[in-house]
Amino acid sequence: MTGHPATARLTVNGQPCQVAAAPLRRLSEVLRSELQLTGTKSGCDAGDCGACTVLIDGEARCACLTPLAQAEGRHVTTVEGLAEGGVVSSLQAAFLRHGAAQCGICTPGMLMAAAALLSRRAAPSRDEVEEALGGVLCRCTGYTKIIDAVCDAGTPDTTPAETPAGQAVGARLPRRDGLPKVLGTEQFGADPQPEGALIVRAIRSPHPAARFTFGNLAQWARARQVQVFTAADLPGENRFGVIPPFADQPALAETETRFRGEAVAIVVAPAWIAETLDLASFPVEWQPLDPVTDPLTAEGARAVQDSRPDNVLTRGRVCRGDPEGALAAAVHLAEAEADTTYVEHAYIEPEAGLAWVEGDVLMIRACTQAPVMDQEDLSRLLALPMERIRILPSGTGGGFGSKLDVSLQPLIGLAALKTGQVCRMTYTRSESMQSTTKRHPARMRARIGTDAEGRVVGMEFDGTFNTGAYASWGPTVANRVPVHASGPYLTPNYRAETRAMHTNGPVSGAFRGFGVPQAAVLQEALYDDLAAACGMDRLAFRRLNALGDGDPTVCGQYLGGIGIGACLDALAPHWDLALAESAAFNARGSTLRRGIGVASCWYGCGNTSLPNPSTMRLGLTGEGRLVLHQGATDIGQGSNTVIPQICADALGLPVERIELIGPDTGLTPDGGKTSASRQTYVSGKAAMLAGQALRARILAMTNRAPDARLQLERGTVTVSDARGSSTVDLAALQTDARGYALSVEESYDPPTAPLDENGQGTPYAVYGYGAQIAEVEVDMVLGTTRVTRITAAHDLGRVINPLLAEGQIQGGIAQGLGMALMEDYIPGRTENLHDYLIPTTGDMPEIVPILVEVPDPEGPMGAKGLGEHVLIPTAPAILNAIRDASGARVARLPALPHRVLAAIRAAEASA
Repeated sequence: MTGHPATARLTVNGQPCQVAAAPLRRLSEVLRSELQLTGTKSGCDAGDCGACTVLIDGEARCACLTPLAQAEGRHVTTVEGLAEGGVVSSLQAAFLRHGAAQCGICTPGMLMAAAALLSRRAAPSRDEVEEALGGVLCRCTGYTKIIDAVCDAGTPDTTPAETPAGQAVGARLPRRDGLPKVLGTEQFGADPQPEGALIVRAIRSPHPAARFTFGNLAQWARARQVQVFTAADLPGENRFGVIPPFADQPALAETETRFRGEAVAIVVAPAWIAETLDLASFPVEWQPLDPVTDPLTAEGARAVQDSRPDNVLTRGRVCRGDPEGALAAAVHLAEAEADTTYVEHAYIEPEAGLAWVEGDVLMIRACTQAPVMDQEDLSRLLALPMERIRILPSGTGGGFGSKLDVSLQPLIGLAALKTGQVCRMTYTRSESMQSTTKRHPARMRARIGTDAEGRVVGMEFDGTFNTGAYASWGPTVANRVPVHASGPYLTPNYRAETRAMHTNGPVSGAFRGFGVPQAAVLQEALYDDLAAACGMDRLAFRRLNALGDGDPTVCGQYLGGIGIGACLDALAPHWDLALAESAAFNARGSTLRRGIGVASCWYGCGNTSLPNPSTMRLGLTGEGRLVLHQGATDIGQGSNTVIPQICADALGLPVERIELIGPDTGLTPDGGKTSASRQTYVSGKAAMLAGQALRARILAMTNRAPDARLQLERGTVTVSDARGSSTVDLAALQTDARGYALSVEESYDPPTAPLDENGQGTPYAVYGYGAQIAEVEVDMVLGTTRVTRITAAHDLGRVINPLLAEGQIQGGIAQGLGMALMEDYIPGRTENLHDYLIPTTGDMPEIVPILVEVPDPEGPMGAKGLGEHVLIPTAPAILNAIRDASGARVARLPALPHRVLAAIRAAEASA
């Protein structure tokens, strides 16, 4: 019961107001829906994420747990109340200065929790800040820059207004889209709430596998004044998927559901009905089936999909040389197995969006990482040509791979087409966690051998990946892992084989690393074994075997700009110091034991041996506006900032002069999907080419030298070199077909080549590299692990923006730490942010980022990708550190205390 509507009087952001709403209605809903203060976010409605934090009489409170009645007569402050007269507060300025807002969905909650602290303590300690922010979850930043910002909130802001021309690349520029994030005005998928919009709710399967039949839908709908749509209402082909040949997932199941949470119907209703509608009475009968749960036995089990009777989605293979012979002749041999589990993306923004029809065009505004891919899927599902579908991405509150797949887009699109009205949908937290993709669970075994000097002579790897009910990114994982399972090391004889298996588990998709983090856990553990067998230091063993320029990869590819050696060298002094400190601590004797671990990574940027283009458009208007049309979605990683930096320096004008038109399939060319660490490299290269092309046109018009300086003002471009200057009157030029006085459009597609039957070829044109040291303390009695410091050296080729690069490193490490120690998604049990644990401020160690620059000959200005790479070494380094501290070899992730204790006992028994 929510009670009857009444008038509540309260003061919000200093203004008295009256709200007609039920006394027990959530304050968060009242603020967002009744007062249109959508800066207060709703991430869980359970007090778990803290995104809805506001101040009530100066105290931080979760608005989702506060009934309106408790705010009666009190002063409520939301993020919109922090800025005075449109001028950001010193706290908000510090967030901008430190890059503390990435995707921005947690930022309002963080700001309000910090504001409450700063009202009590003007100069809090770092520990006090960590404690004050402990109730607000962030999935992007790793918290470091947020804490830095709060500690630095009292420092005057001295950020320069403009960056000199040609000096944008390499500068620590604040995020270009940071201001709306700290003001709370950024519009995420759930924020637009048009008056009269219909609400869409889904009917989902409570079983991992079931057949179903509907009762009298029309009667049920009439009695409740709602509309119901099922798969029979979809006008197109009822299947979607990110890789068209494997597209196999229905938008609405037809007669059988294959995983818990799969949608079978949607109910569309006015808001006043939808808010109280009891879906438990929906007329559907379920006939549960025995679910296929074990990918190792799935090949002989009941077929999850009739089209794949053996439950094998696909297989991957890379083979080079004679690995079996090399291992038979190896002086030292190590072999082991490892298992990983489902990992939930746990972005703080549940899926949300709205759809409507303008003329004959279906408009979709929703959170996404891939607007053109959304367009393609909707075209198939809804039987509309691409030009009749327009995707306008909202702000995306975290993605990490899961928002590459469509979720609610087909459902709201169908509802809008059928009703002719604006239709909105927002997933609940449990709905989001049930129905969206996860990291692939893996069961892996491997053998690696060395010669007497410690050089790797061969490796064999076998991995079974649980791809769940549908394909999603299973083919990518199965094919990417064999390319990368060797790690960034010279491995002359190699065989890696994988298979992606169907089960009735959650759909496994893309998650920061596409299977490579799982493989690295096993490979790096074996490298520790081999270092010990060879009597070598673990870091030195890796340095000995690191790939160098001119060495062949396991795919027979010869690369330049290989940075793994430089990363390991950068770690060397930190490694020596950590070893000494650990030894001194352990010599004192305690139930706490310290350990040090190291792990490396490499990662190919972009699609594996497939076309991967991006296109950028750059134009000058007659009034002198410089506009970049960038279709690359920024989900917090920073493409809205980094890509203009590259473009500006290529053109030769200050980056602040660039106006950005962000992704919109009606206004921007295809920037490709935001995945596989490709945007800085691929879209950045396209932006660089566009900048160079526009510069070349201007120079040709003025006959000036290549190093001429450009100046843009009041509708003119002045070009100056040693011989003098010339001016281009933009207003006098005829407008081109794109609506500009001058414009260019440039594309870039990385030069790759298909792999043969043995995986030989050119899968990626550019790789990034990295290595990390983890320092941990293990309680030998309790089995608990605390990570105290991670030192991370990553080769970015050319660092475009150090501030944002550090944030990517810190955020990736947080996710890797969660994968190592706590994250375990279990359908039906951990479908919320209370039972599913992700790192909080109190879990994070000190992080020491080291930015290494080994330029790549193919990347824009030498740049390489970073986003995926930073997560890959973290879990292996932590697990290796646990073993160094305790002797415990944890073979199944996460390393929960009971598993660590069991491994400790096993190590003691075998000693």
